[in-house]
Amino acid sequence: MSNDPPPCRCVICHDYGDRDEDDRTSRRTVEQVRTYGWSVVMVPADDEGPAFAYTIGLWHTHSVPELAMFGLDVQLMQELLNAVGHRAVAGTSLESGQEHHDIIEKSPLVLKSADLRWYRPFFGQAISFYRRPPFPVLQLVWPDAEGRFLWQPGTDARYRRSQPQLWLQPAQHPEGVWADLAAG
Repeated sequence: MSNDPPPCRCVICHDYGDRDEDDRTSRRTVEQVRTYGWSVVMVPADDEGPAFAYTIGLWHTHSVPELAMFGLDVQLMQELLNAVGHRAVAGTSLESGQEHHDIIEKSPLVLKSADLRWYRPFFGQAISFYRRPPFPVLQLVWPDAEGRFLWQPGTDARYRRSQPQLWLQPAQHPEGVWADLAAG
């Protein structure tokens, strides 16, 4: 049995016969993946919820998981996702449960595997690019001001609402904006 990743099913690797129907965003994503190796989708905060950002193309180009981040300024999340992406390209392995230091000043980030049931509510452009899972996604979880993470005692309600817990199934997720978005 091989541990090789499954073959890439993205729109670059396979012609699904609908490339002429791609919208401007899809064409831009493909061009960025071809040029830079990946693209970062930035979703600004709005009435429905906090901002989030995620990569498209890391799996295609480098066979490393896509990355997602929630609850910070979208420009900052883009920088952080790119920093972790560059580390992966340079040979740093990305696995669930890992802490990555020196990305956010004085605070680690923890990687957590996203449950597939969260893909449709949050990663629609990645699904359009890859056409269907599997493509792994790791959430970069940032700590509160005291260095505590979502799953640790002592965090306040505002911090707990800032990021979803994508490693949980949506039905197990605490109530709030993220669970509401998943229920959509």
